[in-house]
This record gives sequence, C-alpha cells and structure tokens, in this order.
Amino acid sequence: MPDVTIRTRGGADTTLPAGEAERLAAALRGEVVTADAPHYADVCRVWNGTVERRPAIVARCRGSADVVRAVRFAREHDLLLGVRGGGHNIAGNGVVDRGLLVDLAPMRGVRVDPGQRFARVDGGALLGDMDRETQTFGLATPLGINSTTGIAGLTLGGGYGWLSRAYGLTVDNLRAADVVTADGALVSASESEHPDLFWALRGGGGNFGVVTSFEYALHPVGPEVLAGLIVHPFDHADELLRRYRDVVRAAPDSLTAWVVMRKAPPLPFLPTEVHGRPVLVIAACYTGPREDAERVLRPLREIGTPIADVIDWTPYAGFQTAFDPLLTPGARNYWKTHNFATLHDPLIDVLVDQIAHLPGPMSEIFLAHLGGAVSRRADDATAYAGRHAQFVMNVHARWEDRTADDAFVAWARNVYTVAAPYAAAGGAYVNFMTADEGNRVRAAYGANYDRLASIKAKYDPSNVFRTNQNIAPAPAAQPGAYTPMGTSLPTGAYQRPT
Repeated sequence: MPDVTIRTRGGADTTLPAGEAERLAAALRGEVVTADAPHYADVCRVWNGTVERRPAIVARCRGSADVVRAVRFAREHDLLLGVRGGGHNIAGNGVVDRGLLVDLAPMRGVRVDPGQRFARVDGGALLGDMDRETQTFGLATPLGINSTTGIAGLTLGGGYGWLSRAYGLTVDNLRAADVVTADGALVSASESEHPDLFWALRGGGGNFGVVTSFEYALHPVGPEVLAGLIVHPFDHADELLRRYRDVVRAAPDSLTAWVVMRKAPPLPFLPTEVHGRPVLVIAACYTGPREDAERVLRPLREIGTPIADVIDWTPYAGFQTAFDPLLTPGARNYWKTHNFATLHDPLIDVLVDQIAHLPGPMSEIFLAHLGGAVSRRADDATAYAGRHAQFVMNVHARWEDRTADDAFVAWARNVYTVAAPYAAAGGAYVNFMTADEGNRVRAAYGANYDRLASIKAKYDPSNVFRTNQNIAPAPAAQPGAYTPMGTSLPTGAYQRPT
C-alpha cells in the first residue's frame, strides 16, 4: 500500500506514510481500500451521478469496533471524515472527497424479535433487508418507498413512507441506537440513556455520530396490503388534484395516497399510445382491516376516468420495490423540496403548468401526503421539524446526459421558486435537500435548531461530523483550537479483533 495524500479537517493536504494505512487495515475486521485497489471505483461510486468524489481512504467496516477504530484513526491524524450508510442520499455528502470515508455498507444485519415486536438493524442495511426479515412475521415499521434506500440516512433525516399516517415517522418508531461519537466512544442512546443525543438523532441527520445499530418498534402489517397505481391522463390534472385533495383530507390513517406527475414510462399495463405523454399517477397503499378496504378506496377510485387502475392485494414487501426501477443508481439527479400545509388552488395551477416544461422523461414532481400519526406529535418531540405539513413536494430532476445538467437543474429550481409562496412556514425534509442547500439547514429545523446546535456542541464540539447537512456546534461551546488525540493510539488499540 503506497503513501496516501489525504485532506485534514482544516482543508490542507497531508501525507500518511503507507505504514499508517496498513496499520488501520490490520486493525479492522473489514478492509481498507485506497485508490490503487482494483475495486476502488465501485466502492466510491455515488448513487447520484452528478456527484463524483474520491476518498483517500475507505474503511469498509464490519461492526461497531471497526467504526470506533476508524473514527479514532481520523481523530489521531486530524483527518476530514465522511460516513456512508446505504449510499442513497441525493446530496452524496457522505462520500467525502480526499478524506477518510467510514463505509457501513458491509453491515447489513437485521434481527427480529417477533414476540416483543422490535428489530435490531445494522447501519449499512437497506430498506429491502429490513422488509424481508420483518415481513416474515407479518410485521413492519414506517420506512421509505424504495427498497434500495439506506436505513441509516432515511432514519436520521426523519423517514416516512406508506405506513407513516398510521404509525408515524421512522424516528417515531426508533427505540434505541448505538452511536460512535466524535471522540471514538461507543454509546447507547434511548429515552433513558443519553436522551438528549437520542432526541437529536431522530431527525438531526448524521451530525452527532456514526449510528452502527438501530432498534425499531414493529407493527402488524400485511403480509398483503391493498396497493398500486391509478393512472390518469393529464388533460384535467388541475381538477383531479383538487378532488384528490378533498379525498385525502377525509381519508383514515390506514390509507396513504401520493401523487406523481411525469411522462408515462412504458409500463405493461398502459396503452402504448400513452407512453411518453404526461400523466397524473395516484399511488395508494391501504393497511387497515380487509373488510373495510373497498369502502375506503372507493372515493379515490371514483376520481376522474383513469387510463389504468392496478390497485390490488399485493405483498407489502413487493410493493416496497415497485418504484425501484425509477431510481436505479448512476443517473444524474437534482432535487428541490417544499412542505405544504395544504394544496392551495393557485399552487395546483402552478405545479400543473410546470409539467408542461418537463425537461426529460425521467423527471417528475411528486406530492407525499402525510398528516395522521405524523402530525399528532409536537414539533419538538423529536429533532424532525415540519410535522404540521400535510404534503411534502419533491421536484425530482433526473437525466443521463451530463451536457444537459444546466437545463434540468434550472427546471427544478424554477419549480421550487414558483411554488415557494405557498410553502408552509419553516421546515424542509433534509433527506431531499441537495449539497448546495446548506443555507436551508437552519430553516429546515426551525425552532429545534438551537437545541440541536447545543447538543452538537456537547457531543461533537469540533464538528468532526461535518460532511452532511451540517449543524454547527453552538458557538459558546466551541473550543478555541482543536487538538488531535495525540500522535498514536494506546498500545493494543489497533489489534485485529479475533
């Protein structure tokens, strides 16, 4: 292994002798990957194709001990540190450029206790890993809507999906977490242990440490749910959205219905003449009593005259994969997001108009309907802010040709701008924020921000965990100067575990 040029936290480059990287490699149960490794490019590839980063060292961890050693190594040498879980984040911030990347991807274990209805999940696990295990027992917790999403990033940003109206956010179902803090300690956070840290983890992003394990409460779900798509022509989209708004306002928590506006992909149940034309899609999932299903779905199905209605009883874990083909890794992505208290008529008109300017067949605007259990908790119950929002918009620009970057980014930014007058005051979903939106972080957390900054100052006063939607430590608690942990770790600290 050659010498490694690597970036320090202060932004300067330094050279680590080959022996130092080898020392770290010898200490890990996982592996250390540097640029000379044949699989380096695969290891460092970011889901969002617009983000290209080259970490100097990748520590592919296989357990909490590996993470502890990697964080201590970064502190010892004052290195810029990044952390990646499942790797699905739009901003791509976790894959740090020229620094040390702590990669949790090999840590995908899931253990379910069906009797006590909880699951312990490793920090590198994907949603599909958890759904497969929990659905074996007819259990689930609210997660996202793509099986390839990483559990860690989803959870730390708040997390919502088809089950959130019934059971709350992902963070509302988090019971405990194991966290490697900035000083290389491993602590457990819960309502009874480090409760301030536990509060911050539930929505505060990766600012407070590396979560190596999550413990979630589980709920009876499925294994079959009534779910699928209703596809409408776009001709009367404004009227359809107004009727949709009225239907979901009266819907029980057991029904979740989201709207997607885009050009129709070549799905087998759509007529070929529709392919490539704008459509309005209602994606629905019902998880309540089977005997009430048809009655609950009827108002949604009676909206307009659809091209196709493919809602049926289907395995919940299978429905969680339904949108995976639309979000495969490698494409170029740029997103913008707003929270809305309601879908005002002028907002509907604005969004419908923007679909006429779609820059490509993979781009879309989607509206997630929340409310229900999400909004019944106070905004300060967890770090996640914005529980008052009934709808979350994601303007999702997605394309392949890098020469078209400007056009797609401009479209997304324009939708964001024209929709801004109708956005709910304060709050934004940090998991949908791109790397250029650091100036929105304070607004995203609203009244919770100052408390988060104080907790950051307690657990990470030197801002070691900074390659994220960053919350800076409260200024009064920042040290005058950062002092690395020393020139070497204690004897024996880098012995390979047996």
